[in-house]
Amino acid sequence: MESELQTNNQAYPFMIVLSLFDGMSCGQIALRDMGIPVTRYYASEIDKWAIKQTQLNFPDTVQLGDVRNVEARTLGHVDLLIGGSPCQSFSFAGKRVGMSTTAHEKVLTLARYMELKEQGFEFAGQSYLFWEYVRILAEVREANPNVLFMLENVEMGKQWEAVIDQALGVKGVHINSALVSAQVRKRIYWTNIRTFQADLFDVPESAIPQPKDRGILLKHILDDEVPDRFYLKPETIEKLLQHKQRNKANGNGFGAKFHQGGDCPKTIAT
Repeated sequence: MESELQTNNQAYPFMIVLSLFDGMSCGQIALRDMGIPVTRYYASEIDKWAIKQTQLNFPDTVQLGDVRNVEARTLGHVDLLIGGSPCQSFSFAGKRVGMSTTAHEKVLTLARYMELKEQGFEFAGQSYLFWEYVRILAEVREANPNVLFMLENVEMGKQWEAVIDQALGVKGVHINSALVSAQVRKRIYWTNIRTFQADLFDVPESAIPQPKDRGILLKHILDDEVPDRFYLKPETIEKLLQHKQRNKANGNGFGAKFHQGGDCPKTIAT
């Protein structure tokens, strides 16, 4: 099997990748597992522990820091832009304010975001950072108009999904990771890899098919015998419960869920 990425009849024998909101570089793990050689991998991330893990696994990663300060024009040619911008303000578990200022103005275009950013306005939550992805995509396209991209985010209200569709010029494909894992994780993926034009008056749609359901359940990935050190201590559980109560008081549903009994002989959090 050749190590190349086939998209729209184009072959990429190597890749220069820019990953925004890189986390522990799962994008780099996926490319490695697909057999796609990466010549250079730029990563934008601010969490020190995620960066430390990335550099342990992939020491050649070029860390760029805060996405708001990334100057993509200085990077030259980029083949692939990936990322998963913050989801909390989109999520049905949160307050769903989307991309808004603290004064409740909805930010619907990159141009308006750039005006507000320049004027020093404060934004609600972190989901507004999607516009940094769009800004950087535009800058990357100056050197490579055919750059491939993929953005991941959570299931959200139709209004904000439509804003992202228009900003990226493609409709997102909805995939639940429960099809391929033991976790219910409903997400939307926007990409210009494999698209088709279903409606001449609307943006293109993704031709990426739904994964086959592998029927993986939590009981399939849990070990029968696990040392006690891998279970949460009572004081840790208490702190997680307090954290969940604080989130509930703030009007959102973020927090751990605890399971005990059945296939889970001890208390675990998910």
